[in-house]
Amino acid sequence: MNAPIIRTALLVFGFGSLALFAQEEKPETEAEKVALAVADGLAPLGILVCGSGQGMCMAANKVSGVRAAVCSDTFSAHAVREHNDANVLCLGQRVVGPGLAQEIVDTFLDAEFEGGRHARRVGKIMDLEGR
Repeated sequence: MNAPIIRTALLVFGFGSLALFAQEEKPETEAEKVALAVADGLAPLGILVCGSGQGMCMAANKVSGVRAAVCSDTFSAHAVREHNDANVLCLGQRVVGPGLAQEIVDTFLDAEFEGGRHARRVGKIMDLEGR
């Protein structure tokens, strides 16, 4: 998996301002940059990539307002957007190959939050921030 695949997906879907980082030199620092961009409204969504996706996800979720999720399949990619209003996608470059990564990114970007009963649950999750 590499950044050009993800950048291509972002351009195709019109998310030119979407925050993206695809290295793992300093995962906590880069996860914070992307998470803050999303939380501050500078980007509607973010995508983070590291070895497993887990470290970036843990770091991003420390930022208030961020709902980051690791996805290794397309079902999870649309479910976290539709049901949990995830705003940061985390991918593991050692977990998924380029073709699947492209499908996951496409699915995540194409899905929309359904609201309704899911909005109440997301609200309860967000109430846990700062505890």
